[in-house]
Amino acid sequence: MDTDEKVVKRRRSALRGRQLEPAVLTELRELIGDERVDSSLRDRDRLIEHLHVLQDADGYLSMPRLRALAAFMNLPMAAIYETATFYAHFDVIHDEQTPPPAITLRVCDSLSCQLAGAEALHQALSEGADPAQVRVRRAPCMGRCDKAPVVEVGQHHVCHANVGNVSAAVKQGQIHPEDIQWQGLADYRSTGGYGLLADCHEGRVSVESLAEELEHAGLRGLGGAGFPTYRKWQAVRAEPGPRYAVINADEGEPGTFKDRYYLEREPHVFLEGALVSAWAVEAEALYIYLRDEYPGLHRVLKKAIAELETGGIVEPGFIILRRGAGAYICGEESALIESLEGKPGKPRHRPPFVAQKGLFNQPTLVNNVETVYWIPRIHAQGAEWFASQGRHGRKGLRSFSVSGRVARPGVHVAPAGITLNELIEEYCGGMAEGHRLLAYLPGGASGGILPASKGDIPLDFDTLQEHGCFIGSAAVIVLSDQDDLQAAAANLLGFFADESCGQCTPCRVGTEKMLTLLERKTWDEETLRQLAAVMADASICGLGQAAPNPVLSLLRDFRSELASSNLIAKG
Repeated sequence: MDTDEKVVKRRRSALRGRQLEPAVLTELRELIGDERVDSSLRDRDRLIEHLHVLQDADGYLSMPRLRALAAFMNLPMAAIYETATFYAHFDVIHDEQTPPPAITLRVCDSLSCQLAGAEALHQALSEGADPAQVRVRRAPCMGRCDKAPVVEVGQHHVCHANVGNVSAAVKQGQIHPEDIQWQGLADYRSTGGYGLLADCHEGRVSVESLAEELEHAGLRGLGGAGFPTYRKWQAVRAEPGPRYAVINADEGEPGTFKDRYYLEREPHVFLEGALVSAWAVEAEALYIYLRDEYPGLHRVLKKAIAELETGGIVEPGFIILRRGAGAYICGEESALIESLEGKPGKPRHRPPFVAQKGLFNQPTLVNNVETVYWIPRIHAQGAEWFASQGRHGRKGLRSFSVSGRVARPGVHVAPAGITLNELIEEYCGGMAEGHRLLAYLPGGASGGILPASKGDIPLDFDTLQEHGCFIGSAAVIVLSDQDDLQAAAANLLGFFADESCGQCTPCRVGTEKMLTLLERKTWDEETLRQLAAVMADASICGLGQAAPNPVLSLLRDFRSELASSNLIAKG
């Protein structure tokens, strides 16, 4: 072998790339645990939880930490890096980069916060911050739209934010989640709590009888799709086990905060409903996927689950609480499943549906928080009680998250089928002073926009489709005559463009292109409509399919307003 051949062989045998630092792996084991003792720590579905531990410890994810994590989990570095960089709440810092400052200010730029002055607030905070000490970032909806504008200081949310109270929070080191007062296990059990779960386990209530009760009550999925709850149970039960149950607590739709409302006040009502659902499909485990924008709720649920385990109501480890990491797309059920498995939250092609092949490729029941919250309530008060609550021919109750130009924004539990005008006058104290109703979003960013002239349409499933809209999670954002429709549409499309997972071209490119077209002084209506059709027909999931809805709504119902602003031609 000549000298050149020896050099080539030596080069090929050498490991490529930056190498693992043993000391960093030792530190990692101190934070996460020793995978040589507990092999489950290496399971792929633990990856995002491990990334959270490292992010919380350092305030960012360094490349040496990620290389150590790859060795720890016996995963390719590419898999670690791909997952870490997919989620907005992980700060990956490369070897040559400077770590971020200790405090991050996240200024919500959702539509409700935009209406409340978030843009000016973001600019003022950016100009006044010392970049060596504080960084200021825009962030999507934080689920506190009724208290807009909102700024997150570390993990502490400042509501009705202004430069003064945000600066005070920074100065005082208020970076931890706010305390939450919630109903504990003893108080809940004193009112009969967990009686239904006991009856289910002890045979006094059958799956069939409870499903029939929910069918009579008319309970449907309240996360957006509106699929009848009892039919979901039937679909999952029809598949061979093992099966899993998953609760989608990742309410990232701008304008939505109803799930937070229930979890903060009555977590055990929710947990009982979730456990009953898991029982109904004979689930091996119950997973709760909680959005990372709710750090205070993470503490509450951990304590509530510990109460159940200590009280012998559930086996330790049966309920598994997982944190999201800042990705709206994970509200889509198959993307949520991917995230639970420790991967980037990209929607799956369907079929098969998650009821057939979901978590760990097994049949999986996915329910929304509010859906299961109502199960103990309906059983205690009767299916007829719930069904009789509706108006205008509808059944049941809806939890409307109302924000924008009303006197009393917040979660309002009202009859299904109530109209917007009734909701504003009877529950929201009317419009905010000095504002006149111009338009409203009946179902958050993706649900479309309706004019004031259509304020008497029943707000429920199956009533809005003929108007090109849907109720979704019942996130109602109210706009007034003082608001700019072009700015509102651009805000919504900017959100979709930022939150696209990038998997399919129609959504990835379409949202960006549509946003560019909306920001022009004159809209190219024909191109907008063609683009909307391609996105609706060819996008993999609901994000790309529904993203054009706000624009199509304006072109359909607000032509005179757009023409007066010279955005489209008159006539």
